Amino acid sequence: MSSAAQWREIKYRQTFEEELRGLRRRKEANPSLSCDDIKGTLKHLYIMDGADQGGRGEVQDLTLAATIAAYELFLEEWGKTDN
Repeated sequence: MSSAAQWREIKYRQTFEEELRGLRRRKEANPSLSCDDIKGTLKHLYIMDGADQGGRGEVQDLTLAATIAAYELFLEEWGKTDN
């Protein structure tokens, strides 16, 4: 793996893991947190992702992609535990 690809993978994985860990802690600490709250934030993340006109930059693109993936996984996990 090239060093360019390596730093991208590291940044993506680090952001993903931090976001997912934060979401899990948030759910534990806030009993009033709802699935709809998380879905609302995810909706705004999708809007931010689609609103870029090429000016965000590679690091911000990676960060946003990892954040969205963490929110999606979190919602998937939450759905499995609430069924």
